[in-house]
Amino acid sequence: MRRKIYGIFVAGGSGTRMGGEVPKQFLLLDGRPILQRTIERFLEAEPELKVITVLPRAHFQTWKDLCAVHSFHCPQTLVAGGLTRFHSVQNALRKVPDGAVVSIHDGVRPLISAALVRRMLDRMASDEDCPALLPVVPVVDTLRSTDPGVPDPDRSKTVAVQTPQIFRSEAIKAAYRQAYDLSFTDDASVAARNGIPLAFEQGERFNLKITTPEDLVLAEAILTRQ
Repeated sequence: MRRKIYGIFVAGGSGTRMGGEVPKQFLLLDGRPILQRTIERFLEAEPELKVITVLPRAHFQTWKDLCAVHSFHCPQTLVAGGLTRFHSVQNALRKVPDGAVVSIHDGVRPLISAALVRRMLDRMASDEDCPALLPVVPVVDTLRSTDPGVPDPDRSKTVAVQTPQIFRSEAIKAAYRQAYDLSFTDDASVAARNGIPLAFEQGERFNLKITTPEDLVLAEAILTRQ
């Protein structure tokens, strides 16, 4: 029987690096909130997706109002963000049953293609030996270590990791029962620490995370070309 698919959209931050009063997930990108555009890409790929949206509790009503204004009638479970991204995802995973596939995605990566989402979900569905799947892209810049005692990284053996990071739910829920560690920079690092083998899928150069005003300008330009 096909596993149900859950999507956790992590938008629990305040977006201070954007420099404005409005959290970045609520900023408009070509007329629609960034978070809405992000979720819509996944629903295009998987219409039966069970959506879990992680937000600061103080902004639950803000999001509900935006959904009403922009006619975004997507059934979703709202979860309060935690002290860190780790704790936010941990909160969301409590809403996910065992025996499912769960996709964990940054709420401010709205330019991912539905094709990539579909390809990753199809691979998870067809390969029972794949408990974790990550999109990665080659590093194109030259890498240097700022520590004189550490050699420069080998670019040919280095990739940039994106989201969504997709897991068998029982595996990632077990991993998130670990104590928090500062080395946990994403879901894959939590999974790897718990012994979950990681598989990789070719990501997309335009699957950028909107963090700064410059990112928003770039996203607008990319969306216009798309």
